Amino acid sequence: MNTNQSDQHANAAVRYKQEAGEYAVRFVESGMAVGLGTGSTAIHTTHHLGLLLQRRQLHDVVAFATSQAIKEEAMRLGIPLLPDDLPRSLDVTIDGADEVDPQLNVIKGGGGAHLREKIVAQASRRFVIVADDSKLSSRLGTLWAVPVEVLPYGWRAQAMFLESLGARVRRRLRDDGSPFVTDNGNWVLDCAFGPMPDPHLLAAKMAARAGILEHGLFLDMATDLVVAGPGGVRHASRQDLPADLFAGR
Repeated sequence: MNTNQSDQHANAAVRYKQEAGEYAVRFVESGMAVGLGTGSTAIHTTHHLGLLLQRRQLHDVVAFATSQAIKEEAMRLGIPLLPDDLPRSLDVTIDGADEVDPQLNVIKGGGGAHLREKIVAQASRRFVIVADDSKLSSRLGTLWAVPVEVLPYGWRAQAMFLESLGARVRRRLRDDGSPFVTDNGNWVLDCAFGPMPDPHLLAAKMAARAGILEHGLFLDMATDLVVAGPGGVRHASRQDLPADLFAGR
């Protein structure tokens, strides 16, 4: 791929993310409580929601952010926010994904916000995943490692445990070589398991381990998928997933 083609591909990916993120705002109605996801696709949802509120096309919407960065962006846009203790359930949460399989199981955590994202998703009546079509995969783990948030205390023990489950483990670092630190003050281990034959079993093993605070497998949680690609934007629900959506993945 030459430089021109590479630039065109990158520009198309940015456009698809924007199209998916903005489309998903149609799931928001006036009076709703909305979870705001973190990442390069979900940020477009936050921006578009802020615009519709400014135009008064939506009103009486209150939001809850999945990361400090999104909280600050929502405040900048004038989106009303619930307090951090999350005192009520949410009508819908719209969030991105790193990888999505045909059962709408998801790997999340590329931005390191997966613990907060899972708290918010589980508090939501509807959980909408927004993605460009490069995130679609026939089996989780084919495209993306699983982020695992761990306590810094004893983290090497967790790394060895995850290796015993079949992962190639890499501690996430910042550009300066220091550990990546989540909003919760913890570290992230990126765990490349490869294509997973049984993500539910793997999730259960990780959830049972002290020191592992949360993993990036979001299983049986997403109710809807909004995906954008060369053919436009498509919406699919868990109950009505088009047979061709994952063709060739």
